[in-house]
Amino acid sequence: MRRGGRTPPHRFATETATWKRSQTSRPTRNRPGETAARSRPMAGAVIAQFETAEGERTGPQLDIPVDTTAAQLQLILHELLHLEEKVPYSFYVAEAEVSSTLEKALGAASTEQAVRIVYVPQAIFRVRAVTRCSSTLPGHAEALLSSSFSPDGNTLATGSGDHCVRLWDVHTETPRATLRSHRDWVLCIAWSPCGRFLASGGKDGQVALWRAMERSVKGEVAPLRVMNAHKKWVNAIAWEPLHLSLAMPRFASASKDGQIRIWEALTGRCVTSLSGHSMSVSCVRWSGDGLVISGSQDRTIKVWAPNETKLVRSLEGHAHWVNCIALNTDAALRVGGHDHRGVAAPEIEAQAVAAEKKFKEVRGAAPELMVSGSDDFTLFLWSPYSSKKPITRMTGHVQLVNAACFSPDGQWIASGSFDGSIRLWHGKTGKFVATLRGHVGAVYQLAWSGDSRLLASGSKDSTVKVWETRTRKVKEDLPGHADEVYTVDWSPDGERVASGGKDRNLKMWRC
Repeated sequence: MRRGGRTPPHRFATETATWKRSQTSRPTRNRPGETAARSRPMAGAVIAQFETAEGERTGPQLDIPVDTTAAQLQLILHELLHLEEKVPYSFYVAEAEVSSTLEKALGAASTEQAVRIVYVPQAIFRVRAVTRCSSTLPGHAEALLSSSFSPDGNTLATGSGDHCVRLWDVHTETPRATLRSHRDWVLCIAWSPCGRFLASGGKDGQVALWRAMERSVKGEVAPLRVMNAHKKWVNAIAWEPLHLSLAMPRFASASKDGQIRIWEALTGRCVTSLSGHSMSVSCVRWSGDGLVISGSQDRTIKVWAPNETKLVRSLEGHAHWVNCIALNTDAALRVGGHDHRGVAAPEIEAQAVAAEKKFKEVRGAAPELMVSGSDDFTLFLWSPYSSKKPITRMTGHVQLVNAACFSPDGQWIASGSFDGSIRLWHGKTGKFVATLRGHVGAVYQLAWSGDSRLLASGSKDSTVKVWETRTRKVKEDLPGHADEVYTVDWSPDGERVASGGKDRNLKMWRC
């Protein structure tokens, strides 16, 4: 296929009448990069250039009819990429998704220059929206503050104000074990990406480490070890990505005392302490590039090189507390070497290879991106690996931003606020896309489905709602909780959503 020349879509002629029409009265083509003004496309068509999300061109420019559908764009792209197996893609024009025809996505966009059609690979599986509560599980004596599915999706962990962590069997939807060691509220829990360990942090300043698969004795599991980690309560825990921690799994704990500490899981030894924040550290992430990133009530976000105990850069811009940070690779790093069915290779080395491959696919050629949300009602999009200046400032919420997260494919950012709204943003540019309205109370937490098509939210209004990114509307409204919903999580395989809150009950939702 000669670059810059005409490319007759001969293979598609039998599959779409649109392409048959495009073979008649075709004009002389311009070279790639030249505008359409030098060579006008046929009536009812545009000159288009397929590009990756990173801006790399694929194939030559083509005359494409404006009534071309997303399915027909799939056929064209498969031919350009010489793909034998069918791979699903999403297509975007000026950040608008091509959901029906190219003409509708173009809208009022100018066609005087070649139209950039950006293609993004979709998940190889499709998640269906949860529609019903399959179980209401009592057990905790106080409010549920956190919930998290294991990387393989077989176990759910919940942390509560009753000082306990509980493990639940996902398939039977029954309690499996109670983990007791904390003397105060359990504020955060985090699974290791290999799925062998669970770490919990409490208001007592302790971090407890558990072997998640250890058999219980009379329903209880003893901790592997308990560390008096901090002088004040522990707000967040983040594990080192699997492809970086083969020799010794490590995790970071962040506290109200302003410290971030790095721990070896197997020895319980504090490797290093990262000091620099002047107030409580509210959130922490361990990036796939090896950096530890922390957000604080001192209004700064700090980027650390943990192996060198060095502050790389301080990100400033927020005018109030930083409540949340998220990386565009979070979903890939969370599940490690497990696939969408929860299956992983038996050898940890093979898992690490799979984890690194998944991480690089989501990250792409550019460095990781990060979003931060604050009490100042705004969000910032950053490239923390390469710059201390934000890519963009994202405004629109009228109360504090409590939650923000990237979709698993990195194409979307969702933010939840105490103003009761959820806002959707473009994952690469931070450009505003839509406001999702339906909650009548503060939005506390968000969780994406594994295929990035659906979003679950938990709110002060006692409901869980499922939103569809394509229509920007509520797909399912799930009442049932008797009080505020503090925590919500979507299983990696997409089969279940777990929610809990002030009514002390854990609910499992299924399709």
